[in-house]
Amino acid sequence: MRPKIAVLIITKNNQDTIGKTLESVKDFDEIVVVDSKSKDKTLEKSRNKSKIKIFRKEFNDIGKQRLYGLKQIKADWVLILDSDEVVSKELKKEIVKLLNGYIVKEKAFEIPYQNFFLGKPVNYGGENYKMVRLFRRDALEIKPSIVHNKLIVKHGKVARLKGKILHYSYRSLGQTYKKFTDYALKMAKIKAKNGEKSSLKKIFLYPVHMFWARFVKDKGYKDGMFRIPLDIGFAYMEFLTYFLLMLKTR
Repeated sequence: MRPKIAVLIITKNNQDTIGKTLESVKDFDEIVVVDSKSKDKTLEKSRNKSKIKIFRKEFNDIGKQRLYGLKQIKADWVLILDSDEVVSKELKKEIVKLLNGYIVKEKAFEIPYQNFFLGKPVNYGGENYKMVRLFRRDALEIKPSIVHNKLIVKHGKVARLKGKILHYSYRSLGQTYKKFTDYALKMAKIKAKNGEKSSLKKIFLYPVHMFWARFVKDKGYKDGMFRIPLDIGFAYMEFLTYFLLMLKTR
């Protein structure tokens, strides 16, 4: 019997993207949505889909939300997605073919990402990464974090898939810069809690280095000039993080 696959999605006010995310995984066996008390139409759009179990939980951090979601899952294999991510047709076929083989020696799989900025693909400057997203439910440990949690494979082999997760993280300039502002607020809080100090050097030079590292060193320029506002946004996030940290710790 083929092992069952569950999809775990964390949502909070994602009415603009959740529809495409759910549509891309509708053929999997189980879909669990943990909603962080959305105030828009996220839940309404989620309920219109079949095979979906919806749980509501106040947001503390993304790791704790995912740990809670994993407890609601019965399937042997889990695919973790964010609510602005879409499983490509190639990735879906690859996963189905893999698990149709019944005996899978690996315990987890890294999946490459295809990121988009204003609807256009970006492939350089820090946007060409891969992450563990498909795994056996009993083989993973999640380290909670306010911003990005870490998925740790406790035992067994980790392999890599070829199909991609399509990530629509930067949909408009307004949405993108709001995301960077939110990240900066959270990162400043984490750094202050960890005892880190800010300085004028960090406030003014770190942002310049961030832009240079992404656009020049890591060859972001190969994507085209259209991505300059994206890398300026990362520099802005760096500036705001250390400016807020100075206010918190002075």
